[in-house]
Amino acid sequence: MDVELRQLRCLVAIVDEGSFTDAAIALGVSQAAVSRTLASLERALGVRLLRRTSREVTPTATGLRVLAQARRVLGEVDDLVREATSGHTRLRIGYAWSALGRHTPAFQRGWAEAHPETDLHLVRVNSATAGLAEGACDLAVLRRPLEDRRFDSAIVGLERRLCALATDDLLARRRSVRLADLAGRTLLIDRRTGTTTPELWPPDARPETEETHDVDDWLTLISTGRYVGVTAEATAHQYPRPGIVYRPVRDAEPIAVRLAWWRDDAHPATQSVIELLTTLYRAG
Repeated sequence: MDVELRQLRCLVAIVDEGSFTDAAIALGVSQAAVSRTLASLERALGVRLLRRTSREVTPTATGLRVLAQARRVLGEVDDLVREATSGHTRLRIGYAWSALGRHTPAFQRGWAEAHPETDLHLVRVNSATAGLAEGACDLAVLRRPLEDRRFDSAIVGLERRLCALATDDLLARRRSVRLADLAGRTLLIDRRTGTTTPELWPPDARPETEETHDVDDWLTLISTGRYVGVTAEATAHQYPRPGIVYRPVRDAEPIAVRLAWWRDDAHPATQSVIELLTTLYRAG
């Protein structure tokens, strides 16, 4: 059984216009073509969809159910076409934990001024590709190397590593900490999207670890004082939290901020985003 979009459009047009004649005008076809198309849809479905009298055309009970589904299907098809053909007018940038930190407002304002024709949307998706693999975004901000060969990426800036501590932690009294200061603590990490793993420490001085998978849970647990966390500087700007302080880890390597995209389907605005982000990060 094959049901075609033209058949569904015909059914909707008949009901919306109120007659076969007006439906034919709306669709730009003959009245006979409308009658044939409806008849072919009823044969394909094996049900009667419309009651036709000399005065009016009304859906049957089954016709009402089919009509509702037809509207939904046609709406989804319109969305599909719009998504495929208007991609240049919308730009979705995904991120897992933090977007661009303190550069986020400047990036949003700068983009709106330089590219008013392309709407920018920041989308938080807690996955390894920040929504890129899932189709939730066109570009993704990542802070860990991307080994999947389906994607390309470019480094747009560097961020310091910060230690997140409970405000009453003894280390919170310091202006900065070292990796060795954290070796005897329990480190809370997100192996799927996080930027820090025990491998940041020497093999003989690695902290114990516990896992979490959401930045809000991460912060809540750290605020209890039972855990510490190490994260990118952007997290501190995006998630200031009562009960949490951030201190630089002065002997840890900085984190590379990457912009990633599909290798075979890059958004037309990709290079413009790279240039703007690179400028913002270089300005400090």
